[in-house]
Amino acid sequence: MLNQYPLWKNVLVALVLLIGLLYALPNLYSQDPVIEVTGTRGEQVGETLQQNIVAALERAQVPVKSTELKADRLQIRFNEPQDQLAGQDVVAKALPPAFTHALTLSPDVPGWLTAIGGKPMNLGLDLRGGIHVLIDVDMEAAIAKAVERDAGNIRTTLRNEKIRYVTVKESGNGIDVRLKDAATRDQTEKVLGGEFRELTVSTSDQDGDFYVRLSMPPDQERAVKKLALEQNITTLRNRVNALGVAEPVIQQQGERRIVVELPGVQDPGKVKDLLGATATLEYRLADTDLGAAAEAERSGRVPPGLALYRERNGRPILLKRQVIVTGDEMTSASSGFDQQSGQPAVIVNLDSKGARRMRNVTTENVGKPMAVVFKEKRTVGRDSEGKPIREWVEEVINVATIREPFGRRFQTTGLDNPQEAHQLALLLRAGALAAPIDIVEERTIGPSLGQDNIDQGIVSVVVGMLAVVVVMAVYYKVFGLVANLALVANLVLIVALLSMLQATLTVPGIAGIVLTVGMAVDANVLIYERIREELAVGSTPQASIHAGYERAFSSILDANVTTLIAAVVLFSIGSGPVRGFAVTLAIGIITSMFTALLGTRAVINMVYGRKRIAKLAI
Repeated sequence: MLNQYPLWKNVLVALVLLIGLLYALPNLYSQDPVIEVTGTRGEQVGETLQQNIVAALERAQVPVKSTELKADRLQIRFNEPQDQLAGQDVVAKALPPAFTHALTLSPDVPGWLTAIGGKPMNLGLDLRGGIHVLIDVDMEAAIAKAVERDAGNIRTTLRNEKIRYVTVKESGNGIDVRLKDAATRDQTEKVLGGEFRELTVSTSDQDGDFYVRLSMPPDQERAVKKLALEQNITTLRNRVNALGVAEPVIQQQGERRIVVELPGVQDPGKVKDLLGATATLEYRLADTDLGAAAEAERSGRVPPGLALYRERNGRPILLKRQVIVTGDEMTSASSGFDQQSGQPAVIVNLDSKGARRMRNVTTENVGKPMAVVFKEKRTVGRDSEGKPIREWVEEVINVATIREPFGRRFQTTGLDNPQEAHQLALLLRAGALAAPIDIVEERTIGPSLGQDNIDQGIVSVVVGMLAVVVVMAVYYKVFGLVANLALVANLVLIVALLSMLQATLTVPGIAGIVLTVGMAVDANVLIYERIREELAVGSTPQASIHAGYERAFSSILDANVTTLIAAVVLFSIGSGPVRGFAVTLAIGIITSMFTALLGTRAVINMVYGRKRIAKLAI
C-alpha cells in the first residue's frame, strides 16, 4: 500500500501556498512617508491639481520620491519623514478650499504587485497610535425632538383646517390633543389620521374633555433612532474629514453608540471640540447680478439687504439676508434622479412650518436662484485661559434655479453627477447633530507605544514559533520538521488572508496569531500519535500513515469547529479588540486545518509515499 496524492491535489496545495506567499509579500516592504490629498465635498483630484502641487514642491526645493493619482485621492511619497513635514506646509498653501491633506504612511509595494490586488494588512490604532473615542447618542432626546416637531406640525395643521383645540401637549412618545366636544374630536381624528399616517391615532374621553392621541408606533420609533444614529455618523464623518486624518474609522457600535478612531492624531482636546461642534443649514435667495458680487468684494460695499458669501470654488456671491428655512426645519434628505430630465437630484423634506414659508417664497420667485448655506461653528484657537475660541464658518455649497413653486417636499437639480448629489444629501442631513452626544470613553495612544506593540508582537510570535519548532523537531524527528514547515506556511496564509480581506490587525489580533501558532500543531500531534499507535500494534509504515490521517480527522474537525464557533460568537457580540482577536483566531483555525491535513500529508507522501519502507522517523 502506497500513500500518494493525485496530481490535482498536489497542484492545489502548491497553488494555495504560492498565492498565500504572493499576497503576504506586500507586508515585507518598507513604509514611505506620504501626504494624501482628497476632496472634502465630493471634489475629484485631477491632473491639474497634481501638477500645481508638484510645481510648488519643486519651487520649495522639497524632494519628492513619486506622486500617484488614484480614483479619489493624490498620494505624494517622500524618502524621509522630514521631507514629509516640510512638504506639508507647501501642500497646504497650494490646495484650493475644497481639498484637504493628511499625513500617513504607505508601503512602497511594486506596481506589478498592486496590479493584482496585493496590499499590506491594515494596522489598528493600538499599533499605529492615535485617538479612540466612544460616543453615546442620546436616543431619548432624538425621540423627544421628533415628538416636538410633530407637535408643531399638528398645531399648524389644526390652524390651517380651522379646528379649535384646547391644548396640544407632548406626552412620552406621543402628542395629546385636548378638545371641547365629540364632534370636534371626530373631525380632528379624521384630519390628523390622514395627514400623519406614520403615527397611531386613538381617542379617549376623560372628565368631560375629549382627547385625540397621536403616538409613535414601535417601528416608527426604531426608524427615528436609526435615522438619528445614521445622521450623527454622517455629521461626525464630515467633521473628521476637516482634521485631515488618513483612514479614519467612524462606525456604529450597538444600537446607540459610535466608535471614532483617528490614526496619527494626538490632540484629544481638538478632537472633542470638533466632534461637539454646532452646525446648521440655511436656504436663501441669491442675487442674479454676478458682477455685483465681484464689485462688492473689490470695494467692500455690500448693497442693502444682501450679504457677501463664497461658493465652494471660492467665487463670491451675494445672498438675500432673509433666511427662508434652516436645517432645523428639515426632516430628511436623500439623493436620486429627476424623473423628467434624468439629472442627479437631492430630495428634501421640510416640516409644516418650513414648508409653508418655502411655498410662499418660491411662488413669488420662480426662475430665480436659491442657495444652500452650510454654517458650522468651529474652534479657531484658544484664549489666554486655554478655553476654545469658536467662530461661525459659512459656505455656499449649492446654487440652483427655482423652476416651480414647492413646499414640504422638493428637489434640487443642476448637480454635476450622482456622486455630488449623494454628497449634497449627506451634507443636508449632516448639517446638525440629530441628537446630543456624550463621549463616554477616550484613549490616546502614542506612535512610539504603537511601534513598541508591533515589536513586542513580533517577538511573541517568533518566540512562540521557535519553542514549538524545537519541541516538534526533537520529539517527532522528520515528521516534526514537516509539521514545522506547515507551521510556517500557516503563518504565511494568515498574513495573506488578513491582507486580502484588508482586515485590521490589532494587539489582540496578534494574541490570536500567537494562540493559533500553538494550536496549529495540535492537529499534527493527534495525527502523529495515531501513527505511532498503529506502528505499535504492528501495522506497516504506509498503513500507519494512512490510518493516522484518516482516523484522526474526526477528532481534529470536532476540536476546530468548536473553537471556530467560539470565534464567531466573539465576533458577533464583541467590539473593537475582541473582534480583532476573533478574526485572526477564525482565520488561523481555517488555515491550520488546511496546512495540517492537506499540507503535511502532501509532504509526507513525497518523502515516504512512493517507496516501501521498514521504519518511520517518528
